[in-house]
Amino acid sequence: MQTAVAYFRTSSATNVGDDKDSLRRQREATTEFAKRHRLTVVKEYYDAAVSGADPIDQRPGFSDLLTYLHSNGARTILVENASRFARDLAVQLTGHELLKRRGIELIPVDAPDHFTEETPTAVMVRQILGAVSQFEKASLVEKLRKARERKRAETGRCEGRRPVPDAVVKEARRLARKSPKTGKRRSLRAIAAELAGLGHRGPSGRAYGPQSVKQMLGNAA
Repeated sequence: MQTAVAYFRTSSATNVGDDKDSLRRQREATTEFAKRHRLTVVKEYYDAAVSGADPIDQRPGFSDLLTYLHSNGARTILVENASRFARDLAVQLTGHELLKRRGIELIPVDAPDHFTEETPTAVMVRQILGAVSQFEKASLVEKLRKARERKRAETGRCEGRRPVPDAVVKEARRLARKSPKTGKRRSLRAIAAELAGLGHRGPSGRAYGPQSVKQMLGNAA
């Protein structure tokens, strides 16, 4: 037998309690479906007084359900109907898409094909959600671009390594000159060591390396 979990939700606190029929009705519907389709319900999760418009990952019961599924072999969720999963259509479709990407099957027992049917409404909503997602991404890119431009206007630079201070470049140039006694030049490694000995270090506190010295001399040429 395949295993499944059952998810129940009640929106109003006035419908929560042993004397109310919301939870009982949902449990009966999922239990009957499981029997007919040879499914074993191994766990039940209940969000009491939780709105159907709330995103599924913000509901305590459903969050616990997902944690269980990720550590267990069950990959099927039974709900009384689609509105028990989510009252809002956008939340239904986005929530179902999230579950599908994780390999989890969601079955409203009153209409098992609800989330797999290609109805015009479902297609339209998915297209709208895709457009919204694309708009949000484009807006984020635009915000980042403006932030970079603002930072560049304020500091003269935006990203990448901080420029080497002029004093360090000047010292590197001095050390790169030929020795008046020997007529030889110091190696890049020797210049780097000299700079470190004089207390000239990079922004992270690390000594400049030979390649950094080479760039200093090239920029100063």
